[in-house]
Amino acid sequence: MDDFAGQLSFFFNAHNNLLEEVAKFRAARRMWAKIMRERFKAQKPASWQLRFHTQTAGSTLTAQQPENNVVRVTLQALSAVLGGTQSLHTNSMDEALWLPTEKAVRVALRTQQIIAHESGVADSVDPLAGSYLIEYLTDEIEKGASDYIAKIDDMGGALQAIEKGFMQNEIQNAAYAAQQAVERKEQIVVGVNAFEVKEERSLERLKVDPTIELGQKAKLKELRETRDQRLVDWLVYNASWRCTMTIYNIHEAKTHFSKLLEHVLNGEEVVIAKAGKPIARVLPFVKDDSSPRVPGIDKGKVIIMPDFDEPLPEFDV
Repeated sequence: MDDFAGQLSFFFNAHNNLLEEVAKFRAARRMWAKIMRERFKAQKPASWQLRFHTQTAGSTLTAQQPENNVVRVTLQALSAVLGGTQSLHTNSMDEALWLPTEKAVRVALRTQQIIAHESGVADSVDPLAGSYLIEYLTDEIEKGASDYIAKIDDMGGALQAIEKGFMQNEIQNAAYAAQQAVERKEQIVVGVNAFEVKEERSLERLKVDPTIELGQKAKLKELRETRDQRLVDWLVYNASWRCTMTIYNIHEAKTHFSKLLEHVLNGEEVVIAKAGKPIARVLPFVKDDSSPRVPGIDKGKVIIMPDFDEPLPEFDV
């Protein structure tokens, strides 16, 4: 576990409830340390440290009174910093309408910079620690999240929970409840279901130079006409073989040939690998002509990969 745990990182979203969001991030950090120490027996302190990136919530941006989104993004970014994020993305005020303009992007960037360099909140680690409300919310969120993990464990793990539709159902229910709260005005969204005004949008709209598209099309056309298509096919295959085909390392291919042959006769393509790299393909043997094939190569034959300098055992499928 300690060999790779320190390389793991997470991607979190930040929403509008400032104190709740701070508590959410604190609870996540606490839970990660506890799980790594107690469940996975990690020994290195670096394995206990939760590294995470935060992005402000695009779902909270409104097309109505879009300038208000600057305030929303500021609150969300502030919560992430107070909660201990390692990196941060701030959305632009106009993203509910169109691709952001350079001016909107600059405001989003300046929001981060003002928080970092003028607010003072980055001068202390966990600056809200000890606050009664923050500590209470952190405990409650940790308890709720731990209950979720226990329920998922009882289902047999995350994969089984996904296959049973549990994750999707929970997300759908939460999304529906949130939208219902807005429509009933139990959750106020300024400018949307309260404090509305008749407005004419004065924001600058992003205009993309159409010559950029024409230039990219021309470059792509030239690339396709001049590239080595055989090399392209090989690279695409090399990238996809690991997750789509039955794989034997070269030792297994020699010692368990009967199993390899069984896959081939069942219409599966087999890849033989050496040191984690594909070195040969054994095409499936099928009675019809419906499966993919390489031109000029009979099915059931071995194809030697390029740049392979060690002879393979002869497979006469």
